[in-house]
Parts: sequence; C-alpha cells; structure tokens
Amino acid sequence: MYVEVIVGKAVGKGASILTYNTSLPVEPGSIVEVPLMRGKAPAVVFKKVAQPDFKCREITRVLYSKPLPAHLIEVAKWMSEYYVAPLSGVMGMILPNGVLKKRRGLGVKVKTEQTEQTDGIDRLFLGPRRSLPSPRGSRARPRAAALRIPSEELSIPLNPAQKNALKSLREAPGATKLLFGVTGSGKTNIYLTAASRALQQQKSVVLLVPEIALTGQLVKVFREVFPEIVTVIHSKQTEVERQRVFDSLLMGEGPRIVIGPRSALFAPLSNLGLIIVDEEHESTYYQENTPKYSAIRVASKIAEICKCPCILGSATPSIEDFYLAKKRDALVILSEKAKKTAVRPDCRIIDFKNRDEFSKNRYFANSLLKSIANNLENGRQSLIFHNRRGSSPLTICEDCGEELLCPTCFLPLTLHVDSYEMQCHTCRYKCRVPTACPKCGGGSLIHKGFGTKLLENELVRLFPKARVKRFDADSKKGESLEEMYTSVRDGEVDILVGTQVLAKGLDLPLLATVGVVQADAGLSLPDFSAEERVFQLITQVMGRVGRGHSDTAEVFIQTFRPEHPVLTFAVSEDYLGFADYLLKQRQKSGFPPFKFVAKVAVTMKTEASALRKIREAARKFAADKRLIVSPPMPAFHERTARGFTWEVVVRSSSRKALLEAFYSLGSNFHVSLDLPSLL
Repeated sequence: MYVEVIVGKAVGKGASILTYNTSLPVEPGSIVEVPLMRGKAPAVVFKKVAQPDFKCREITRVLYSKPLPAHLIEVAKWMSEYYVAPLSGVMGMILPNGVLKKRRGLGVKVKTEQTEQTDGIDRLFLGPRRSLPSPRGSRARPRAAALRIPSEELSIPLNPAQKNALKSLREAPGATKLLFGVTGSGKTNIYLTAASRALQQQKSVVLLVPEIALTGQLVKVFREVFPEIVTVIHSKQTEVERQRVFDSLLMGEGPRIVIGPRSALFAPLSNLGLIIVDEEHESTYYQENTPKYSAIRVASKIAEICKCPCILGSATPSIEDFYLAKKRDALVILSEKAKKTAVRPDCRIIDFKNRDEFSKNRYFANSLLKSIANNLENGRQSLIFHNRRGSSPLTICEDCGEELLCPTCFLPLTLHVDSYEMQCHTCRYKCRVPTACPKCGGGSLIHKGFGTKLLENELVRLFPKARVKRFDADSKKGESLEEMYTSVRDGEVDILVGTQVLAKGLDLPLLATVGVVQADAGLSLPDFSAEERVFQLITQVMGRVGRGHSDTAEVFIQTFRPEHPVLTFAVSEDYLGFADYLLKQRQKSGFPPFKFVAKVAVTMKTEASALRKIREAARKFAADKRLIVSPPMPAFHERTARGFTWEVVVRSSSRKALLEAFYSLGSNFHVSLDLPSLL
C-alpha cells in the first residue's frame, strides 16, 4: 500500500507531503514514524495513493493506534495556504515534541480508559488536589457515561441578562459569535453553561486563555463545576507531561474540557462541540514566530469545519471582530454587571503637568497616594499599573549625548537596579552598569524614564510598613502572579505593582484602588492599532475594581495628554463610542477592517543591501493598482544578529491581491498578514 504523509519536520520548500510504502495498518490521520533523509521524522498519513513511478521508502512504525482527528488535518492544510506557511511546520506544531521517543505507557499501548495525567497546574495555582487521582494515574477514571456533568439548569447561577445573552448566542447566525460583556458582567458563568450544554451532548470543549497567568482562575472554577474532565495545556509543562496530555486526549473516551493558551486549540479531541476564546482581543493569540497565525482566525475555521459554535468573549473586543460580528448579526452585548452590589468606579484623569498634584512625589499624584494610605488603614488593596518593566528604560551620557544601546539589536538598554545591570528586553543581552561613557569616557551617565522596579522601590520608601509586590516578566520563580494568586486574593499583599499581567481577568475581593501611572505611554507608537491597545489596557485595568465586593472603587489615570479621546472614552467606559470613533479613523485611512494589510520585510547583512531589496519590492507593488504601498521603512527592530530588516506595509481591498503580490517577489522575502478574525 502506498500513502502520502504530511511530515512534521521541515525538509525544504514544497516537500511537506511525501509518498511512502507500508504494510502496516494505517488510515488517514494515523501518526507514524518515517525515514527522512538520514534520520527519522513524525508524520501524519494524508491519503492512500496509487503506486508511483519512483521507489518509495517504508513507514517505520505506527506511533498511535488511533488517528489524529480529521479536523486538525483539514485546518493544518488551510493554515498552510492561508498563512503562506510550510505544511510540515504547521503539522510539527500540532504534534507533541518528542513524539518519536519510546516512553513507557505511551503511544499505541495506551488504554482507552481515561487516566488522570499530571498537568503541573496544581503546583502552579491550586495547591494539592485531594479529590483527584495521583499525578501518575494510580486509578482509572470513570467512563463517560458515569461522569458527573451538571445540566445547564443546575449548578450555575444566571441572572436574566446572562440568560438572554445565552439565548442570543444560540440564535446568532454562523459558527462564530462575539460576546461583548462589560467587566464584571459574568462571562465565566456563560462559558460554564455553554460548556455544560456541549458536554451533555457528549461533545468536548476547548477554552482558550491569552496566557498562563489567567489559566489558574478559570481552571479552579471549571474544576469545581466539572471536577473529573478538565485537562490543562500550558507552556510550563515538560515535554513528557505534554505528551502524556496529548496521549490522554487522543486515546481517551468521552467528552473533555481543555483549557490553555493558543496551543490548546490543537488538542486531539475527536468530537469537538464548543470553542471559547476568553479575552479575545489579546495580542498573545497571534503567534509571531513561524508558522505565524491568529488563534482567533484558526478557532473560527475549526468551528466551521466541526459545525460547532465558537464564542469570542471580551469587555474590549478587537475592533475588527466587533465590526464584522455586528455586520453579520453575530454580536451579543452583555452590559449589565453580574452582581447587584457592583459599583461604577470613581475615575479621575490627572494631568502630569499639574505641579500641585505631584508636589509630594514625581511618580504618583497626591490624591493617588492618599487613596493608597486610606486602603492600608482599612485593610484594602491597591494596584499600580505601568506597562514598562525595569527601573529606567533610557541611559544617556550628559557630556556627549551617547545613548547606551544593545550591541545586537541597537535598541535602548534598560537599567535594572536590583541586579545592577543593563538588559535588552528584546534579545536578553545583559551587562554590568558602566561607570563611564563607552564613547567619550565621561562619568556623567544619567538614567531617564521609569519602570515597574523603580515604582516598587518608591512605594516601599513611601509606605515602609506596606507589603508591596511587583508582578511582571522579571518576577522570580515562585513569585509570579499565577503562583501567588491565592495569597494575593486573600490579602497577603497590600500594594500590587506590575505590567499588563495585572490588567487581565483578575478578581480580587479586597482591591479598592487602581492607579495607571502613565496612561498615554503607548499612544505615540507608529502602529495603526496603538490607540486600540491603549484603550483596551486602560479599560481592562479599570475593570479590576468595582466588581461588587465593596462599595469603594477608585481609579486614577495619570497622563500628559488628558484631553485625548482614547482616555476620555476609557474613563467613561464607553466602548461603543470609542468603536465608532476608531472605525471612522480606520475607514478614512484605509486600515482593517476596511482593508487587508500585509507587512513585507527583508533582512540582509548590510543596511544598504536591505534598503536596495525592499525598494525593489516596493516598485513591484506600486505597479499593481489594487495595492496601496507605504514608503520603505526600517522595521521596529531594525538590526538583529541576522542583519538589517526593512519593510513595506501593503494594503488592499482584496486579500487575493496581497497574496499574488507576495508570490511575485520570489525568495528572500517574508510576509506577515494582519487579517480580520471572523469568517
């Protein structure tokens, strides 16, 4: 028998599907090991074919007795075409790393009874899980028929607004629906009820979260309602743990709930009945490295293939998804807070130029400091948000004006006072803080700007008796938000300082005050989506207070641009007004959702050669009247270890026109597509 297989290892352009001979019992979707060049590679059987007119090598062995679900093969093919990515790279992402390694109890010998496999999540978030089997799977899980799945009428309290939203989600046309629910409106209970409905039909559920820091809270809630069937996928699992999870899902019987970041979308579930994407606006749903893809877009495609609903949930939906969902009558608005005790925060915009407000401290307004002090006296918490880590992001010589840059990326080095070193937040280059200017030898180096580490130190100085804790990418092992969530929730931290990890999905009963230190920091970035990201961040962090736990909720927005419409819309909690404002801007300038956008970049060893190559591409694009072409420009990270990168941004009303333009370039070019998420 001869079959075509999709290899899960890059073997060169156009070589993702290869033909092999086999006498083994394989079928479409079978995961196998094949000889490839001088080594071996995992592969998935695509289809049976007639004997070719060339000699074929033989499949070595079958890795699993059960085939990969058909929808994963179909979506892999679609992703390869849609995102201009090698099919082998896409399949390599779906299959677990180390799948070829022979491990005891894994692969074809896995029993069909579901056994509890360690997922590492308890160690990270929840502590010991007493009611569930040991991590090694010491006892078998009951079969699907015996699983305790609550009906959607029990166990899950819903108010009238939530019930209406659920009804509207079911009746909305198409597979993908957008749930626009304000912060504190109870989207989680809607997710639980929708999941219960799918499970009652013996269908599995995938719940995507933007990052691991948000996984713990949802896992805790879902395991309380569905204690036996929740599986977690996340980046901190070891290779063995991830393969055990893959085996458990592929070989198991009955419905499952899989929770995790974007990779959870490729869980090998054979009977998928629901996809939920929480905080759907988050940029982490887009994979930047090859194969590049939007998890929102892929989730929508999988839902179409499986004929199941896909619910996108957010308090600040992406403007493209909002526009398309509204246009297709697939928008469901949940504007009512879930708790009657919820209050609207007292929001104040504070002008950094008002010297009276900053007479006591240059980083924190007097009114914000007073609110923090009151919270400390009354056993309440405060949250200080600033989306820049480190101590100072800029170091300059006062004598010659030289700026300390990363020798690899040529981006500003950030001072980290606690370790007394300079760091590049792009390539992770580190060095000791110089005592003299590397250019002129002068000793007048000054550090400008501020980050979360500096703010943490300042708050410790101002409130010496307070328990201050910083949460960002520099948090030490054991001190990240996901690992300390329980202690933070229980009030063992008085003041939280951090980056956007604190803005997403946190529900802290004792939190009474939020301070956004520099709200306009991202408004000047050269990106058409800069205003949208700032609005989303501010709205999300504001939503951490006023959730019904107390009658006190204050928000302080510090800014140099108090009249900016993005800030006024955010403080007014007026997403609909902001969406109208932004859509008019996008339509006028020709950006999504009114145009498709492609970013074409070239990287060369010298800047001159990169500029010459990108100008050549720009001239070709300009000849096509269907395209709008920007002038060539250096990439945001212009210089890296690979060389110099220059790019052009190309827009068009036709996605096909963008792809045709890209294919006409030939080699040495790479394309990144920003496309609407809904089908």
